[in-house]
Amino acid sequence: MWLSDRKKRALQKKDVDVRRRIELIQDFEMPTVCTTIKVSKDGQYILATGTYKPRVRCYDTYQLSLKFERCLDSEVVTFEILSDDYSKIVFLHNDRYIEFHSQSGFYYKTRIPKFGRDFSYHYPSCDLYFVGASSEVYRLNLEQGRYLNPLQTDAAENNVCDINSVHGLFATGTIEGRVECWDPRTRNRVGLLDCALNSVTADSEINSLPTISALKFNGALTMAVGTSTGQVLLYDLRSDKPLLVKDHQYGLPIKSVHFQDSLDLILSADSRIIKMWNKNSGKIFTSLEPEHDLNDVCLYPNSGMLLTANETPKMGIYYIPVLGPAPRWCSFLDNLTEELEENPESTVYDDYKFVTKKDLENLGLTHLIGSPFLRAYMHGFFMDIRLYHKVKLMVNPFAYEEYRKDKIRQKIEETRAQRVQLKKLPKVNKELALKLIEEEEEKQKSAWKKKVKSLPNILTDDRFKVMFENPDFQVDEESEEFRLLNPLVSKISEKRKKKLRLLEQQEHREKEEEEEPEGKPSDAESSESSDDEKAWVEEVRKQRRLLQQEEKVKRQERLKEDQQTVLKPQFYEIKAGEEFRSFKDSATKQKLMNKTLEDRLKIEAKNGTLSVSNTTVGSKQLTFTLKRSEQQKKQQEAEKLHRQERKRLRRSAGHLKSRHRRGRSFH
Repeated sequence: MWLSDRKKRALQKKDVDVRRRIELIQDFEMPTVCTTIKVSKDGQYILATGTYKPRVRCYDTYQLSLKFERCLDSEVVTFEILSDDYSKIVFLHNDRYIEFHSQSGFYYKTRIPKFGRDFSYHYPSCDLYFVGASSEVYRLNLEQGRYLNPLQTDAAENNVCDINSVHGLFATGTIEGRVECWDPRTRNRVGLLDCALNSVTADSEINSLPTISALKFNGALTMAVGTSTGQVLLYDLRSDKPLLVKDHQYGLPIKSVHFQDSLDLILSADSRIIKMWNKNSGKIFTSLEPEHDLNDVCLYPNSGMLLTANETPKMGIYYIPVLGPAPRWCSFLDNLTEELEENPESTVYDDYKFVTKKDLENLGLTHLIGSPFLRAYMHGFFMDIRLYHKVKLMVNPFAYEEYRKDKIRQKIEETRAQRVQLKKLPKVNKELALKLIEEEEEKQKSAWKKKVKSLPNILTDDRFKVMFENPDFQVDEESEEFRLLNPLVSKISEKRKKKLRLLEQQEHREKEEEEEPEGKPSDAESSESSDDEKAWVEEVRKQRRLLQQEEKVKRQERLKEDQQTVLKPQFYEIKAGEEFRSFKDSATKQKLMNKTLEDRLKIEAKNGTLSVSNTTVGSKQLTFTLKRSEQQKKQQEAEKLHRQERKRLRRSAGHLKSRHRRGRSFH
């Protein structure tokens, strides 16, 4: 993960592990931009130049901190460390000045005729070779302290140069896309390579003339050349044809080229990416793409560490264990990588949100599939978290309010956890639920002392959950049946009622703390009262007397209300099609309904609609006949009249027929 400084500071406040992390080198950064970075030959010092203001910083790897910092008059194009440590440094400035520094500081400054772009140091002769915006290669001899005759090339300008450390061959890259090789001993050109023509392949797309932007020797016979169009050409000095042409496919100039001998790799870098590939086959080994543009890359000698100068204040340090071991001054990195391999952790993308195709359909973003806004991964996509929040806010404008309420609710729950914890009771039969909870706690306490057979709890049983949800199952403690069946309920549940009131107060006032009153356990009281049978009988009698007194008081109150009530006549309107019936029928029916079942049975027996008889086995047998309603009686009477009328009509019709026959026979 590449995290910004702001995110790192936020993580340091929240995460303890991040606060415990140690930076590899303290203050390994520049005020604005870092341009070049190099390591001394002994590996102890790392030197980097940057701006603004132009400066050079030296870091001591043994102390993992900054050793010194020196400000300069102008920006540095490139620099070279001539000694094993930092005691002799040469800087090439962008204003044609060459500045020499010793261990104590600034030593000497001189100037070249044309603007310089690169330089190399020839150790056998102590000569500095400068190339730049000129066809000449300027030579400055450090032993004599004077300029020597320059080398005249065929190029209009020269960009880069390098000297082979084995046989001292000097090579310079030109803007025409050629590499000229010179022998410093004879000061004659010994070879010419047309890299621009050889860099054009069937797969490459080149819009302009390639110029040489990077040059590096490896051993006596191998040379790598980087072009401004993004190609790297690998040459054998015995041939003018490249062994291999590697294209970065970005079309950006190659900044630097390094050889990694242990794995036969070449590390080539442009401003966007560092590619590591096999120098024999050209197969990609791996790639490294930093967040910011690259200015320079340095491979720490005999290790797997890379140092990068970026277009950002922070300088990059990357450790790749496959390339080699960690340097001696940070050998603990090997232990860290071994631990990471043993305990692999999944990568967390802080700046991206993983969404599935269904999520995209809900957000209305299916048209973004295949665009750079979505990165396909497994069964979904990664999208920028800012885009996700914006779209979600448009789809659901109240999402932030819901999120805010959830956060507030979570904070309240966290504060509640520090209070006195009381049980959450159901809405119905709270006292019964509290009693069951207390019994369950007593069972759990006794289970520590001896093994108790565990029985199912009513509160957790689905068969009885309706009893604590439906108000129809609420136990009425003021009813006559409850008071007679539970005569000691008032004494037994005193403590439980106090608890219940405490729970209700906490539900209504969530922000106030209430302490549970201490007292004698209810189970102890119930056990004492249940053991005393006489007390139980006396309590039953007492409850019965109280019920009788309450009933007597209620009757007296009803009688007073009846006496005070003044009856007034009421008038009713008869609906059309209905007959008026006396109120006596309804009154007698109401009186009959007010009587007990025994009295109603006696009345039915007198009327003959009901008969009760004893059977042979000693039980009783009851038979009854259904009463006909007034409507049924009327219907039966109407049917009877209709039948009589039809009989009468048949008789009269029969008489007429017989008389007609008699008349015909007479005539």
